Amino acid sequence: MKLGIALRSMGPQSSRETFLACARAAEDADFDDVWVQDHIAIPPDNAEGSGGRYLDPLGALAFLAGATSRIGLGTGVINLPYRAPLPTAKVIATLQELSGGRLSLGIGAGWMEQEFRALGVPLSERGRRTNQTLAFFLQCFANDVVEANGQKFLFLPRPPRPPIYVGGSAPHALVRAARFGDGWMPMTSNADSLRAPIVELRERFAAAGKGAPAVVVLAGISRDDPGAAAASARRLADAGATHLVLAGRYADADEFRRGLEFLAKHVRPAVA
Repeated sequence: MKLGIALRSMGPQSSRETFLACARAAEDADFDDVWVQDHIAIPPDNAEGSGGRYLDPLGALAFLAGATSRIGLGTGVINLPYRAPLPTAKVIATLQELSGGRLSLGIGAGWMEQEFRALGVPLSERGRRTNQTLAFFLQCFANDVVEANGQKFLFLPRPPRPPIYVGGSAPHALVRAARFGDGWMPMTSNADSLRAPIVELRERFAAAGKGAPAVVVLAGISRDDPGAAAASARRLADAGATHLVLAGRYADADEFRRGLEFLAKHVRPAVA
């Protein structure tokens, strides 16, 4: 079982000093990876909790790649319909190359209608655009020479493809994961809600001739009761999670460090 932690790449906690201190603290505490979120255009009437301030996920991870040495770097999740496929593939390849292969790519199709409107992208096209972008990524990371819009070009550097974990709900996310990805990235703390979809996910991967899928669960776990926190993590693992990414609010780097200590002491032993 891998154990990661979500960094707040939004709001005042996304200042350079706090963001960097939290990432380094997670690395020092021997967590497997840190994960960041994705919003591009928060409307003023939906800015509670962030104030509308969000770091770009790939830019933020590029910054952390140069400021850390070991810890994995994940998008949880990046919304693919928001971005042009070729420039995004180039940024991903660059980050994977220069980080030494530490990137994990959690992807999503997006959901906020106002963001799609600001981007000029029809919400109704999000599924199709997500699939097209994923198919293009697979081509890029499998071939030195790729074609787009009738033009062949060299896709270099071409490091090993980062693992792709598809976010979202069953059944659409499971179908997409089996077709394009290496696993599923649901967001839930309810272990019972995972059991049936994980069975279906494994069946779909087997039908596609793939090995066992990863199940990377983004979960909020209470830090008030050590026993309850450990039990919650064990239930998620027993349901089939292979990787937990623990999320929680914090005001500053000191509170984040206290959370790390709690998780390392009470949650890590429960899923080791």
